[in-house]
Amino acid sequence: VQLQASGGGLVQAGGSLRLSCAASGRTFSAYDMAWFRQAPGKEREIVTAINWSGGSIYYADSVKGRFTISRDNAKNTVYLQMNSLLPEDTAVYYCAAGRAHMGPLRLGITGYDYWGQGTQVTVSS
Repeated sequence: VQLQASGGGLVQAGGSLRLSCAASGRTFSAYDMAWFRQAPGKEREIVTAINWSGGSIYYADSVKGRFTISRDNAKNTVYLQMNSLLPEDTAVYYCAAGRAHMGPLRLGITGYDYWGQGTQVTVSS
């Protein structure tokens, strides 16, 4: 699976951005998808994940109520709508794909086999 993330940029605190991640190469609906982020000097952390059907979703506590993940299997794309952005949301955001499986969503980086190139999100105060 090849993943191409887009939609990052510079926004003021309180603003919104929508990230997209387009997949190609394999059957998109066979994969769970996730967004991770990595701020300078910090480890990569999970932001949100969605299972292959969209029926199971996870959000990190830090983004609950502000971010929304969705997917369109017909378009081979996963989205991350980010509202009420905070300076601490500043990071490189990565989309990731992991083969769908029975059981809870994987929340660690080792649970995902394919990664996009990352897109920078910068939130100014």
